[in-house]
Amino acid sequence: MKVIGFAGWKNSGKTTLVEGLIRVLTARGLRVSTVKHAHHNFQIDEPGKDSYRHRAAGATEVVVASQKRWALIHEQSRPAEPDLEEILARMSEVDLVLVEGFKGFPFDKIEVFRHGNGKTLLATDDRHIIAIAADGPIAEAKVPVLSLDDIEAISEFITRHCGLVNADEPAQR
Repeated sequence: MKVIGFAGWKNSGKTTLVEGLIRVLTARGLRVSTVKHAHHNFQIDEPGKDSYRHRAAGATEVVVASQKRWALIHEQSRPAEPDLEEILARMSEVDLVLVEGFKGFPFDKIEVFRHGNGKTLLATDDRHIIAIAADGPIAEAKVPVLSLDDIEAISEFITRHCGLVNADEPAQR
């Protein structure tokens, strides 16, 4: 399973980029999953619902399942950042996993950068950043700079980097 990450400051466009890439990559026949890092105490079930009540009662894991989808909710017993490798090991095998966030973890990433945010480049200090998707040129970049608006070019860069396709061949499984 190939993994590529997306790192960037808040409001840089990571989610919009990942959403566009999912559409393009799945249209090419790739099986794509995502991992999204959250910085807060997020909820995926509602207070009062059975799954919420099970967790509140102390269940370590709760699975909610229906005909259309299922979700596993795992409560952390220690207040620590989840290990990305452990999360990936729990996921079904796919061609590509797009990871949004987890910028401190050592894996290949594309930085999403907007000049208007007034933030510094992450690529300057992160040797795992293999390219930058930006809203304009970056003269000091030491890695390829891709146009943030060119989803096709970014998807092509990813598939080539991950060895998922050759120029005119369908995705390899």
